[in-house]
Amino acid sequence: MLDAGEILPNTLVADVPTQIANYNPKNFNLEYDGAVPASRALSRSLNVPAVRMLQQFGLDRFHHYVKELGLRDIKYNANHYGLSLILGGAESNLWDLCKSYAAMSSTINHYNETNGQYYDNEFVNPTFLASEKVNFGKLSTEKTIFDAGSIYLTYQSLKEVNRPEGDENWQFFDSSKEIAWKTGTSFGFRDAWAIGSTKDYVVGVWVGNADGEGRPGLVGLSTAAPILFDVFDVLPKSRWFNKPFDELEKIPVCAKSGYRASDICETKDSVFVQRMGLRTKACPFHLWIHLDENEQHQVNSSCYPIDKMKHTSWFVLPPLQAFYYQRKNPTYQTLPSFRNSCMSNENRALDFIYPKESVKVFLPKDFNEKTNELVFKLAHATPNIKVFWYIDANYVGTTQTFHEMAVRPKKGKHIITVIDELGNELKRFIEITD
Repeated sequence: MLDAGEILPNTLVADVPTQIANYNPKNFNLEYDGAVPASRALSRSLNVPAVRMLQQFGLDRFHHYVKELGLRDIKYNANHYGLSLILGGAESNLWDLCKSYAAMSSTINHYNETNGQYYDNEFVNPTFLASEKVNFGKLSTEKTIFDAGSIYLTYQSLKEVNRPEGDENWQFFDSSKEIAWKTGTSFGFRDAWAIGSTKDYVVGVWVGNADGEGRPGLVGLSTAAPILFDVFDVLPKSRWFNKPFDELEKIPVCAKSGYRASDICETKDSVFVQRMGLRTKACPFHLWIHLDENEQHQVNSSCYPIDKMKHTSWFVLPPLQAFYYQRKNPTYQTLPSFRNSCMSNENRALDFIYPKESVKVFLPKDFNEKTNELVFKLAHATPNIKVFWYIDANYVGTTQTFHEMAVRPKKGKHIITVIDELGNELKRFIEITD
């Protein structure tokens, strides 16, 4: 997506409960950030943002790039793997993966060495023989697969992979070494991976049982990564990649959203982005809002003199993202509510956390043969607002601040309707099955 100019390195991407058809991806820690910079989603191996970004990018399009990398074990079409392809839903081998990292690393190196050119056979198979010279092909101004700027910025993110966050396994990590690295853990803990690259070396580590038998705790961070760093410790010291300036440009970026800064972004950073990134849209999360003189409530011309309004820029996430984002970002300020006398023109004020779309639900029974309750959850952009809940037009209750409603719908199809005090309305269709 960097290479295609569809995101910038720190563009905020959604990290919220997600269900796409019957696929329900979850993060390894079973938590959500609401919104997270794309670079941070990559470095922390967050599954949900990855799946949502793949859906946005296009499964067939991504599958094409994977094939271009020469991963020979990807033998089926894109639909065979589905969106799980982004999370390791296909098999590969250590040689092909290391070859791909090596080709990306040499792309940056060669670009700088040739004053801004690419070899057309950059992603060639390496050789086992030191005496054999690799043929990288002819020089061209056209990139082979990815441009050097996008690879460099991705590697910058991978330098931050799994930095210490209270993890006791970090005694092996030497922060003075600049290494772009990534870990992986297969489903069922069948094997663990770690691959890293510097300007001169790529190191890959596979840990597991030869027969594929899983072992609890066989995860990349704690088993493969220590070996990776042991190997880098005995290799000659290697420098970090030279920045490919001709593929990068410094632009103002919104400090909060990571998008290109709009005129109303209150804090801006000047950062290097890939040239294709100049095509990305400006920050969509900063809005002009109009407040009363005390800056306590939103107002508009239906209820307040225009000459007394105070106009300010406000960082506003969609309700579901905001619900989780403010849990981990206490400084996030929700929009002030409208004055009672004002006609609200709020959009997307509320959103379901569960269910995200029309679903079929099976309600199991407990040990007393009593049917378990179904808990609906809602996020609202306005704090302390009342929300009224209905099932099939029958009122079932009111919530305020925390919007969760436990019900036992009968078997069959139902319409769940929520309406807030301002008249905003949302519906979901569910079907209760045996």
